[in-house]
Amino acid sequence: MPAASPLRAIALLVVAVLFFVLLDSTSKYLSRDWPVSLLVWIRYGVHFLLMTVLLAPRHGRQLIATRRPGLQVLRALCLLVTSWFIVAALQRMPLAETTAIIFVAPFLVTVLARHVLGEAVSRLRWSAVALGFAGVLVVVRPGGVALPPAGIALALTAASGFAVYQVLTRALSPTERPLTLLYYTALVGTLGMTLALPWHWAGPPPDARAMLLMGAMGVFGGVGHFLLIRAFSLAPASLLSPILYVQLAWATLLGWVLFDQLPDGARLLGIAIIAVAGVITALDSRRAPK
Repeated sequence: MPAASPLRAIALLVVAVLFFVLLDSTSKYLSRDWPVSLLVWIRYGVHFLLMTVLLAPRHGRQLIATRRPGLQVLRALCLLVTSWFIVAALQRMPLAETTAIIFVAPFLVTVLARHVLGEAVSRLRWSAVALGFAGVLVVVRPGGVALPPAGIALALTAASGFAVYQVLTRALSPTERPLTLLYYTALVGTLGMTLALPWHWAGPPPDARAMLLMGAMGVFGGVGHFLLIRAFSLAPASLLSPILYVQLAWATLLGWVLFDQLPDGARLLGIAIIAVAGVITALDSRRAPK
């Protein structure tokens, strides 16, 4: 097991969430000209290819060895559905606002963990859940120009799928290796989209520039997940979980730089509320009963 290194872990996590925002930014850019299913298929295909080429020679059958194959597949399908709905939401809404709505997932996890996993939830964390949902309402309709209802629905569906994915990850973590969890998401995602793609896309083929950007999506996703796993192997989750909300800052910055979409004052306030509520939730989890 790697030696603890909190500062290095935090640095890796900050870079990891940057890669996730780069993945979303590239998806948003390409979704103007290409169908969502094609983008998700290539994103998973490249991720799967990278893991197979780089890790299979070393880990062999351990990559697919699991005690609970049914839950592995279900968890991977939840992430696949989440990925599709995220890209579809990014087609219709700015990057920062979409990311903020999807960050309702940790609050949904709190609700699900209480009723599905039987985890104790403190009054402080319930207060943080209420605060987080209030922040989402501010982002969705701050009194100015409303976000498109279809985009909001897609982002909320993605957040719901991501919440179930996280609960299943908690359930599987005691018995499954992190790399196996990651490999199953790439494997199931690739197989699922390969079966679905003919129903959603029949050409024309992407040009060289589009193929390069699509390939970069897989690299961003694969490297981001690898850095995430590495970070959590170097420091406890209770320390790192609040750092995940740096992703909201990255999304706001890149949305402004790449798409000239800067949230107005009210929506920036809503994003800040979501971040604060998420940090409170993460910090409170440190003292939760085992």
